[in-house]
Amino acid sequence: MTKPVLAIIGKPNVGKSTFFNRVAGRRISIVKNIPGVTRDRIIADAEWAGYAFSMIDTGGIEPNKNDEWQKYIMAQAQLAIDVADVILMIVDGKEGITSSDENVAQILRKSKKPVILAVNKLENDKDELLVSDFYKLGLGKPFAMSSEHGMGVADVLDAVVQKFKTKVEPSEADERIKIAIVGRPNAGKSSITNRLLGEERVVVSDVAGTTRDAVDVPFKYDKKDYLLIDTAGIRRKSKIDYETIEGYSVMRSLQAIRRADCVIYVLDANEEISEQDVRILGYVHEQGKPSVIVYNKWDLVEKDEKTVNKYTKKLQEELKFMDYFVPVYVSALDGTRFGKIMENVELVLKNANTRISTGLLNEILQDAMATTEPPTHAGRRLKIKYMTQVDVCPPTFAIFVNDEKLLHFSYKRYLENCLRRAKDFRGTPIRFLIRQTNKED
Repeated sequence: MTKPVLAIIGKPNVGKSTFFNRVAGRRISIVKNIPGVTRDRIIADAEWAGYAFSMIDTGGIEPNKNDEWQKYIMAQAQLAIDVADVILMIVDGKEGITSSDENVAQILRKSKKPVILAVNKLENDKDELLVSDFYKLGLGKPFAMSSEHGMGVADVLDAVVQKFKTKVEPSEADERIKIAIVGRPNAGKSSITNRLLGEERVVVSDVAGTTRDAVDVPFKYDKKDYLLIDTAGIRRKSKIDYETIEGYSVMRSLQAIRRADCVIYVLDANEEISEQDVRILGYVHEQGKPSVIVYNKWDLVEKDEKTVNKYTKKLQEELKFMDYFVPVYVSALDGTRFGKIMENVELVLKNANTRISTGLLNEILQDAMATTEPPTHAGRRLKIKYMTQVDVCPPTFAIFVNDEKLLHFSYKRYLENCLRRAKDFRGTPIRFLIRQTNKED
């Protein structure tokens, strides 16, 4: 059964994201005392009093403004209102009713959706006297709360879940496959997200840095459930001020890589792969994540029959540490080769989940040692007893040896190459665990 949806609406800096994070139980939306921090719709699952539901955090609405950002924010908020079963409007109790509050309330009344009004930033009993004034918004009983301190939040949630037309029991752990879309600013990550979804789900602009947060979006492909995580562009480390919103955004992007099951790394086909691209892909590799490298804006590249080979060769030169990479050349603008993205995502996920029986593994091992003997050092030869697979995602193999110091990096790399020739491990790293048995052997 589909979970009901709660949309959180209000003008900027009234505490929407603080409420969202408190109910979600983790810090999902960036919280900063600066209007306009949240621009995109951000979605999380939540539970309360036996009800499971989804929440949508939206950017601050300022109907009186007519700039480009506010148009984007308003469009995203309107989409949230359209899909919501219940709307929570949050206002600032200490500031009192403003013209922006009145305009937002008018929009919500026109929606004909159930609306709960929460008067936020009220920390004590005396403050609650300010609540009655908000009846003027025409949205029914206002609830006093402090989302920062948790006061009154339970009463608000009780009112929310009573408005849901159906009750969905809390589900088991989320089994959706998580895909992080990562890359430098303005490479086209949000455009790729929107085309995959078939809707303008996240803000797209020529201005680098439009996406500030990591945005989770449910997505279905080939009858399977996925969660797309559109991340902020990661700049060179020396250019990042970690006390700013951008600093939070970068940390959230790295967190998205860590929690993802697969990473789509987006490059701009009109720009050279940079040191920062290599650094981030190195982080993806270190985290053991399967990945697909997407060269976007392929429609703008002057091409001949050698162009793809030239780009692939450049990747081979720059990504020697992950020569298992899978490249795709697409245009998010006109859809060129776009179907190849999810086709290859499924491929690398399948490869990352590959298991090899111990019998077959040791046949591969014996063939490898017969072709190239294990190395010797100081008169002692490395002896490899056997190999077994202990995990997937990434595929991880335990190698039992007489002396782990004799197993040089180059021979491990040789064994990895033998495994890759025997089985399809494109798009996924491989890990080795070295286990020493009897050192005297």
